[in-house]
Amino acid sequence: SKLDIIRLLERPILPLMHGQKLIYTHPGTSFHILLNASLVLGLILAAPVIVGQIWGFLAPALYAHEKRVVVPVLMSMVALFLAGVALSYFVVLPLTLRFLMSIESTALTPMISATDYFDFAISMCLAFGLVFEVPIAILALTALGLITPQFLSRYRRHAIVVCLVAAAFITPGADPYSLFALAIPLYVLYELSVFVAQFAYRKRQKREARREAESATPESARAPA
Repeated sequence: SKLDIIRLLERPILPLMHGQKLIYTHPGTSFHILLNASLVLGLILAAPVIVGQIWGFLAPALYAHEKRVVVPVLMSMVALFLAGVALSYFVVLPLTLRFLMSIESTALTPMISATDYFDFAISMCLAFGLVFEVPIAILALTALGLITPQFLSRYRRHAIVVCLVAAAFITPGADPYSLFALAIPLYVLYELSVFVAQFAYRKRQKREARREAESATPESARAPA
């Protein structure tokens, strides 16, 4: 129901409101919030079904060895996205709100807009869900031979800067706490991607070596006239 959705999104901030309620100043705000929240939550909860439909469309056109690769990738994409959303909702969002609302001033009275809060919360959860797809993207680039683990390791310092800049653009808040709350997991995912990319790179190297050996065998087997 609409109350369940609102209460679900309010949960991270309610303990910090001290009995107050979120406010709205336009008659259509409640409907706007409910519509946006329903769409986003529907997409998140329907992610496994959407991926299943994509798989049903792609499966008939794939070979057996391709299916063995695509299935784990699709499942990992869903799992990582949901893990990112869960981490944001249960850990990062409450900590960020607690930090921001702890900065009090006697000259200011907090009257938090429902629209601003829900946009902030939803954007934060979606940002973490998308960021958690980084390992899949790096793994795909490694499997295609576009990057190597050595390249990723060599540019670790650059990756730190990229993570900070990306977090600054992605996070809905302008505070440093939100920035580092996203930048740190993003860099951890980068390091995880380097580790996983090593396996994909070795597998690709072995496959290419096997192909070269198979193509060279007929020529070496020819005896000189």
